[in-house]
Amino acid sequence: MPPSGSSPSAADLARYLEQRGELSKPWALQLLRLAKLKEGRDAMDPDAYLRSLQEAHADLMRLGEFWKGREQEVFGGRYTPPEVLEPIPGSPDDR
Repeated sequence: MPPSGSSPSAADLARYLEQRGELSKPWALQLLRLAKLKEGRDAMDPDAYLRSLQEAHADLMRLGEFWKGREQEVFGGRYTPPEVLEPIPGSPDDR
């Protein structure tokens, strides 16, 4: 594990989420995305990093209260297909 106060690597986080079966949860994927972005920051052009960070923030904000009406699925583990299909945040169809 990382020292106290530091974040796990993106690879460690991905393994942890996979072991828990949480790679399909939108907020978990956002955590992984931000970890990867943080790791690559030094190798990125500052403008590209800022754009990527802004895109990640916008996608996270679109999640908003995504759980409303899906409480049983999100908190109880029982999946109910949505009546309206929406694009995945960050997907090409979302823009």
